[in-house]
Amino acid sequence: MKIVLAQINYHIGNFLYNVEKITEAIIEAKSKKADLVIFAELAVSGYPPRDFLEFNDFIEKCNSAVNQIAKECNDIAVIIGSPTFNPAVEGKALFNSAVFINDGKIQYEYHKSLLPNYDIFDEYRYFESGKKFEIISLKGKKIAITICEDLWNIGNDPLYTINPMDELFKHKPDFIINIAASPFNYKQAEIRKSILLQNVKKYNLPLFFVNHVGAQTELLFDGGSMVINKEGEIIDELKYFEEDFKVFDTDNLKISPEKETKKQAGKIELIHDALVMGVRNYFQKLGFKKAILGLSGGIDSAVTLAIAAEALGRDNVQSILMPSEFSSNHSINDAKQLADNLKSKYDIISIEKAYKSFKNTLSLQFRNLPFGLAEENLQARIRGVVLMALSNKFGYILLNTSNKSEAAVGYGTLYGDMNGGLSVLGDVYKTEVFELARYINRDSEIIPENTITKPPSAELRPDQKDSDSLPDYYILDKILYQYIELRKGPKEIIDQGFEEHTVKKTLKLVNTNEYKRFQTPPILRVSPKAFGMGRRMPIVAKYLSR
Repeated sequence: MKIVLAQINYHIGNFLYNVEKITEAIIEAKSKKADLVIFAELAVSGYPPRDFLEFNDFIEKCNSAVNQIAKECNDIAVIIGSPTFNPAVEGKALFNSAVFINDGKIQYEYHKSLLPNYDIFDEYRYFESGKKFEIISLKGKKIAITICEDLWNIGNDPLYTINPMDELFKHKPDFIINIAASPFNYKQAEIRKSILLQNVKKYNLPLFFVNHVGAQTELLFDGGSMVINKEGEIIDELKYFEEDFKVFDTDNLKISPEKETKKQAGKIELIHDALVMGVRNYFQKLGFKKAILGLSGGIDSAVTLAIAAEALGRDNVQSILMPSEFSSNHSINDAKQLADNLKSKYDIISIEKAYKSFKNTLSLQFRNLPFGLAEENLQARIRGVVLMALSNKFGYILLNTSNKSEAAVGYGTLYGDMNGGLSVLGDVYKTEVFELARYINRDSEIIPENTITKPPSAELRPDQKDSDSLPDYYILDKILYQYIELRKGPKEIIDQGFEEHTVKKTLKLVNTNEYKRFQTPPILRVSPKAFGMGRRMPIVAKYLSR
């Protein structure tokens, strides 16, 4: 049997677009004489549709799209993900389904059994668990259909009380199909491969895996669809961060020459490629073309500009340099040099007059009080106002340049440098930002060397350095990783050799600045635990905040 894996960048709720992309893939699969074409989980709606699933109209449009797709399936079979209505009175109103279409008709619906309800996943909010475990037949082959999480309840620490594949295996299938919406983080590809390989080893069956690709706001999908033969060999992988389409023959599941030459990308390369895709798709799917950002001469805005220029094209990114009386000449020169290296447009707008005007306006209230945080934040907020004014006037989306370390400890100004329509580096620790800069400069110097090597500074007061307020980023990021990603408590972190005062101060800063993160723009997710929808903390709490 000839099977096609169709790895597509869907658009949530854009049924016309999704159906068109799916139909194009079906027509191409027919031209390749394929018997079956497989699409991803919830392909029809896009993933994750979230509370759109609470609208009957949305589900009716999904059903209409499936029926439209079925009209193209007279000479080919299709497996495609879509929400479907649950006809039973009991339970949730919907299933997360894999729809099997053949001979122009819907012949079977397999309902996802294991509904993840952790981190960024909310599926039990909307869907009823499938409880029937049947296989389908096509061209003399018996097929076990599974949906994403259905294959993840394997190993020594199962999360669920049932394993769908154990039930399907009783029907003696010839191979497994898994349609998925497996979001990217820099560890996910290897974890995913391990899970899939464990299933192949346990059941001694070939496996066809199809994943989403593309960005859906903060969630990034890396693709990497693959086929594994029953010997446990990954015979081929589809592209990462790109749409792809490939035909496989169930009678010839051997490693392709192309697969043998593929090099596994490292962590920083994966993060870079994911961020470029994330920025590009965010603009494409919102219908915007141009971005704006404040370019300070520091490492964060430099990396953000380089990524945006690659994602959108250098002519579509406008940088604004906004020096004040505290800005150093080298920062202004570094920012200019970067923009020149990228051949990207920039303007210089001094904030000195605006800053003095605000100080004069507040002189009565601020009289006889020393320079402090209010004056520092005032500068950041003036810059935010300038950037948002230009955004409104010319239709730019403002890119936020804060990194994860700063966001974690609240080292940023609400309604100032925390402004933006999209946070590019909000899930990238400061030490990783430096690594990204080196990766961007892998072939030639794009980001000036001085930007990378000089001590980080907000330049909001004379001779200011980040290290005046924060531990060295090399230490800080390690503590943050233990607390945020690994969920270690203070004692566990201190026992690893970190200084007690530094640990307690850091964790207090993280927890007392939750209110700031609650007001940030969407953050592109590249780590296993990002701020945003996957990390839900109460604002008015006292845990570790005293």
